[in-house]
Amino acid sequence: MLSVVNADGSTETGSLIDDIVREGARRMLAAALEAEVDQYIAELAGEKDERGRRLVVRNGHHRPRPVTTSAGAVEVTAPRVNDRRVDEATGERLRFTSKILPPWCRKSPKVTEVLPALYLHGLSTGDFVPALEQLLGSAAGLSAPTVTRLTKQWQDDHAAVQARDLSGSDWVYVWADGVHPKVRLGQAHSCVLVLMGVRVDGTKELIALAEGLRESTESWGDLLRDCRRRGMRDPELVVGDGVLGMWYALREVSPAARPQRCWVHKVRNVVNALSQSAQPGAKKAMQEIYNAEDRAHAQKAVRKFADAYGAKWPEAVKKITDDQDELLAFYDFPAEHWIHLRTTNPIESTFSTVKLRTKVTRGAGSPAAALAMVFKLAESAQTRWRAVTAPHLVALVRAGARFEGGHLVERPDDQLQAEAA
Repeated sequence: MLSVVNADGSTETGSLIDDIVREGARRMLAAALEAEVDQYIAELAGEKDERGRRLVVRNGHHRPRPVTTSAGAVEVTAPRVNDRRVDEATGERLRFTSKILPPWCRKSPKVTEVLPALYLHGLSTGDFVPALEQLLGSAAGLSAPTVTRLTKQWQDDHAAVQARDLSGSDWVYVWADGVHPKVRLGQAHSCVLVLMGVRVDGTKELIALAEGLRESTESWGDLLRDCRRRGMRDPELVVGDGVLGMWYALREVSPAARPQRCWVHKVRNVVNALSQSAQPGAKKAMQEIYNAEDRAHAQKAVRKFADAYGAKWPEAVKKITDDQDELLAFYDFPAEHWIHLRTTNPIESTFSTVKLRTKVTRGAGSPAAALAMVFKLAESAQTRWRAVTAPHLVALVRAGARFEGGHLVERPDDQLQAEAA
């Protein structure tokens, strides 16, 4: 239960917002766990023993256990499942394991994630209070003006990031993508343009997040020019999908940056140009290209793909051969980094969660608040991003080291000695 609010807005356990976050997190987590167990049992309702009794049933609750949030610990009581099924292959009893709260989990999302999630339960500023009342049992001081101040702070935080000086940062690799969260932006065909980069120390960082129209050349050009005006250096490699607007803008603003096409998007495009019966084999053939041991083997796999599918599906083959240089660019970088550079997955995986959370808004709220909300969710996800594999090699890439087959063959100091001689 929420604590009594003092005149200064504090409570016995701390600030009012901390109490709301704790109670909101506890109730949302409890409801999610109950729903997860209900679905699990419903899916296995047909599993019965020889006497007609269900093999999977509810069995009370586990002991309460604390789960830490940024606002403090909340006590969670997870439902228990009695699963009497046996794995036929191993003979071992099957067990239900919650994907929401695994047995080892002792931490819930940070407060920066919980607050935007709470906001998403409201359809607008005016509807936020009744939404919280339904969720928490009491709005407890979160009036519409309070929520307005909260979202205004998110907008200010986003504006500060979009205006910050970039000359002190150096992103060697950059992922660029346009995402379409289910929020109402400024225009009907607007999307969110995202730039994410790898710093010289190998860590990942959100560079910019702005509204764009149809991922057009103009929209991408505005964002890239703004970043350049604020001091951003040309990256060594930019990874993006097949939307031409970004690549046209990149050639104009950062011609020194090499392009790398995303293989996930490319595979989807190629598969769509094939018959259903040919798709499994084509996918495997394309895997042999981007999983090859080096560029030479990848080029051989491209020729093999063209020989296998060129006669019946020339347009599908052209999607690979026309973009071959951009699809294989990652082979000129450290092999340890290939898995990071083949796709725009860092952005895709981050915004898949954002899309799920923003889906409930159904286009409500102001465009500025919606964009700020997406920014805050992405910002909170940033705290869990891991550095790239072999981060020490990123600095060598920036310094101009040369790699062949993914292996270092020439250091920057070797180049300097050769030039001096």
